Amino acid sequence: MSAVWLSGADWQALWLSIQLAGITVVLLLLVTTPLAWWLAFGRSRIKFIIEAMVALPLVLPPTVLGFYLLLLLGRDGPLAGLDWAFSFQGLVLASMIYSLPFVVQPIQNSLSQMPKAPLEAAATLGAGFWDRFFTVVLPLCKPGFITAAVLGFAHTLGEFGVVLMIGGNLPGETKVAS
Repeated sequence: MSAVWLSGADWQALWLSIQLAGITVVLLLLVTTPLAWWLAFGRSRIKFIIEAMVALPLVLPPTVLGFYLLLLLGRDGPLAGLDWAFSFQGLVLASMIYSLPFVVQPIQNSLSQMPKAPLEAAATLGAGFWDRFFTVVLPLCKPGFITAAVLGFAHTLGEFGVVLMIGGNLPGETKVAS
């Protein structure tokens, strides 16, 4: 049995994939934590609409989602000025949208199941919102955040349709391992 060697282009695509997944997960954790908090604790008439929009990438085929994003970001699209089609920034945006439900839902579930007594005790002791968030919420919900990060990273590494539609296959810029 012969050994399989990766070429320089293969290593470059693998490294770009890891960078894409890492950046996507960090940005998604920052963006989706407030969204998950609102979905877990908010009371609004439009909450069910937002939950459906968050889950939309689960039901849309990846190439269809990529096609719509390409129309949005393409030359004649409403966001054409960003010039993100066929760029790494476009890949990050597309990956964020496509992996959104895989990051939001574990965080939302973790927040929903968090006991309220420690938060109330911290508030009674005079802890502000951010203090309670970093010293009570994050430790209690750590498994949900870890699950969200792992799912988001793995999902971004494995996506193909959205990446191909938005990024194309430009070596060194948008050619990823998938």
